[in-house]
Amino acid sequence: MEEGTKGKKTIFIGGIGEDVDQTVIYEHFAAFGDIIEVQLPQAPANPSQPTEFKHRGFAFVTYSSSADAQDAIDNMDLNELRGRVLKVNQAKPMKGLQPPDGNRAVWETEEWLQQYAKPLAQSGGVQGRTAQRGPSAENPEEQINGEDADAMEE
Repeated sequence: MEEGTKGKKTIFIGGIGEDVDQTVIYEHFAAFGDIIEVQLPQAPANPSQPTEFKHRGFAFVTYSSSADAQDAIDNMDLNELRGRVLKVNQAKPMKGLQPPDGNRAVWETEEWLQQYAKPLAQSGGVQGRTAQRGPSAENPEEQINGEDADAMEE
């Protein structure tokens, strides 16, 4: 199944009561088409006891066709399931899981580094200035006098 078509076949079901499980979701939504998968995301019921789980109040149902998914949306949105009103619509991919390609620094790519980065001796950094001065780097007195000579006069 292609990734682009999976989103149109998956629906989001919100407002599910605590007494609803995957079987109940399957029974109520199977009338609209062939269900490939029912997901009921779990959350710890008690943070101090991570072995006890309850669902988070929503589910995802993936159908074999996008037409079946649309039928389920049209028929089940704002309907009741065990005393709770459901909100049913197309599932949207989470934004946080996608790689942040647009926010990367340009110098993180090898192509940019090869095109614009200079060797350290040519970059004008401290090591480049030291290499340009040559023998004065060996004698600290000359280096101090050399820095005074480079200073701006007022």
